[in-house]
Amino acid sequence: MEKPTMHMLSVQEKGGQTRRANQYIAAVAAAIGAVVAGTILAWSSPALPQIQPPEKKNENVTAEPLPYDPFEVYNNATNATNITAVLINQLGQPADFLLSTQESSLVSSILAIGAAISALPVGVIADKVGRRPTILMLSVPFMLNWLITIFANGAGMLIAARFFAGLSTGGICVAAPMYIGEIAETSIRGSLGAFFQLFLTVGILFTFVVGAWTHWRTLSIVSAVFPVLLVAVFWWMPETPQYLLAKNRRRDAEKALRWLRGPDAELSGELEDMQKDVDNSSRQQGGLVRMLTNRAPLMALICSLGLMFFQQFSGINAVIFYTVDIFKSAGSNIEPAIATIIVGVVQTLATYASSLLIEKAGRRILLLQSCVIMGICLIVLGTYFKLKESGASVAAVGWLPLLCLVLFIISFSMGFGPIPWMMMSELFAAEFRGTASGITVVTNWCLVFIVTLCFPIMKVSIGIYSCFWFFSGFMIACVFFVFFLIPETKGKTLSQIQTILGGK
Repeated sequence: MEKPTMHMLSVQEKGGQTRRANQYIAAVAAAIGAVVAGTILAWSSPALPQIQPPEKKNENVTAEPLPYDPFEVYNNATNATNITAVLINQLGQPADFLLSTQESSLVSSILAIGAAISALPVGVIADKVGRRPTILMLSVPFMLNWLITIFANGAGMLIAARFFAGLSTGGICVAAPMYIGEIAETSIRGSLGAFFQLFLTVGILFTFVVGAWTHWRTLSIVSAVFPVLLVAVFWWMPETPQYLLAKNRRRDAEKALRWLRGPDAELSGELEDMQKDVDNSSRQQGGLVRMLTNRAPLMALICSLGLMFFQQFSGINAVIFYTVDIFKSAGSNIEPAIATIIVGVVQTLATYASSLLIEKAGRRILLLQSCVIMGICLIVLGTYFKLKESGASVAAVGWLPLLCLVLFIISFSMGFGPIPWMMMSELFAAEFRGTASGITVVTNWCLVFIVTLCFPIMKVSIGIYSCFWFFSGFMIACVFFVFFLIPETKGKTLSQIQTILGGK
């Protein structure tokens, strides 16, 4: 049986019960940054099709007649300016600028580059000036992104806007989970830690819903409200007690902890535990070399990077990309925009369920179910589309891909969606947390870039069924990774987690 810590005794035996409401308020306030990031990540899905040249029609597909001939426009124009001029002539009104294929690709990919650039510096800044000021500062590039997007008059401004969006998105992926992990008491740290991914999916769903029926500039104007909301709400939140103790501001740390735990909570035990962790950290010199030469921080880095690797190589991008085809295989005539909204709703609800289950079931079991179920769904999807491509009759099981899609999204959203972000802040000691979180987020965004770049090429060269099987292989390997390397952090204090990682 686990020996109770001073913090546990202070709450359970001394009668000073904590109030969790303020912890939830602070976590929600920080997670508004994740909503902003979600709107940015999803923006290109409804927006880019509106500012791309029309593609040639498939001869077998009929559509409602347009008020102009898009192929005459495209064939008679050599660039976006000429296309706009022809549209003005045909419609008698100005049209938005259009992007070439290369420009659209750059608008999409520059986000990941900006995120990879900012993640490590933001981790260092959070250690220097604090978690709260860092999150507030990130609202500036968030707002710059939307302002430039709203007034964009060409590809250059959109590319610049998306670069600023990447800087802020990569930074918030470091700072917000770090803040939430440090303000939460041990018993609800997992539930609050899942808020980042939950609010990210809320932002994505919001963009899918609004973007399906609005102009891309209108979508951008509406989305610009969220960075303002982040500042307005998060401005009133306290700094984390751990950071304040590290800066020898014990009185401020006690004041912040009192606000977070409530006026009747007994703080002495928890504050002393925090002080011991901070003192131990101050005696240890942080840095990359020491992180790589000591077992506990090295294992924490391996676990965190491994979780991010398997998150991106889970096949989530392949499944999301093929959502419309999967709906069609089930005999559905649902429009693509509605299909993506349905997937967004499922993802949000499943992530919310994860936040409720994570402190009851634990991290490892949710990760393991994610590996197993996603792996099985990928194998089934690959087999279905291989049989379909081979000419076999699959009409009788047309519902099977849709079932796999729903199970895959639920499984991902309850495991590998939120947990890697949450455990990133749980696994590292204070002296490594900023740098290690930055390294982890940089790695995540580099993997996003690689998978996004390579998946369309793989789809053409080896077929979608082989892509599904390819990602299923990583899920099989992931089962062993989680089972043998990932520690259970449910109900564990920072010092206990470090002891487990250090093999003591």
